[in-house]
Amino acid sequence: MGQSNNVTEFVLLGLTQDPACQKAPFIMFLLIYIVTMAGNLLIVVTVVASPSLGSPMYFLLAYLSLMDAVYSTAILPKLIIDLLWNRKTISFTACLVQLFVEHLFGGAEIFILMVMAYDRYVAICKPLHYLTIMNGQVWFAHALIQVISVYKLPFCGPNIIDHFACDMYPLLGLACTDTYFLGITVIANGGAICVVVFILLLVSYGIILSSLKTHSQEGRGKALSTCSSHITVIVLFFVPCIFVYVRPPSSPTRGSILCHPCHITVFYTVITPMLNPLIYTLRSAEIKSSMQKLWCKILCISGLRLSHY
Repeated sequence: MGQSNNVTEFVLLGLTQDPACQKAPFIMFLLIYIVTMAGNLLIVVTVVASPSLGSPMYFLLAYLSLMDAVYSTAILPKLIIDLLWNRKTISFTACLVQLFVEHLFGGAEIFILMVMAYDRYVAICKPLHYLTIMNGQVWFAHALIQVISVYKLPFCGPNIIDHFACDMYPLLGLACTDTYFLGITVIANGGAICVVVFILLLVSYGIILSSLKTHSQEGRGKALSTCSSHITVIVLFFVPCIFVYVRPPSSPTRGSILCHPCHITVFYTVITPMLNPLIYTLRSAEIKSSMQKLWCKILCISGLRLSHY
């Protein structure tokens, strides 16, 4: 950013520009945010409070839920509030913060999904080495590259972002300079990573599923249930992400809700964080059992305190 930057805030066009069509999305996204936060935080509390869920797999699941909760909070509250107003604005600084958090925790989720795939491979194919192989790490560089790239760009107007949140391609389109090579960097840094990781994850789960031939019928059923839930999450997250980032910067029209990247982004920024706890919870008997025990314990403690008074 330099003296040529005359923009202090951006105007977001949001999901729709028709005030009459904003009430229903407001209620829908508010409910989605409540379900997302409740479901993900419940998983985090359950895993932390349950000694029986001490394996690395459940630690990763809790970490994924925490990432989803923060990721959603960086985007959904602003989207929900904006649906109440005709003019939607965000300051330059807040835009950079949103961009950083989005890519930091989105990148962290990609890394966690990779580790979870490796976790399933170790648990199914090398169960005796499971506890000695698995461990955890952190993701940071990807988000930093995105923010630094935008921070150095000159913005002299216009300041209208055709999106409901700050993202790389809409911001590149507003810069008062040639952003062709930076757009290629975005494809390499974001899109290529999504494609490569998506292919690796599909191959890894293919290897896992092929190895189940030597397992018992009960073991195959449990492994298939776990892997199918993971594959569902991977497809819901990566396919829309690839559609948005593996393309040259453009300015598509809003004629079709299925074609505009703004609407495709909803899948991996809003829908997937909500579905993650539902998919994993409904398919994990251990987590459901631990949740029931935790709630019974809480209710018993509350009952004892009320009877004491």
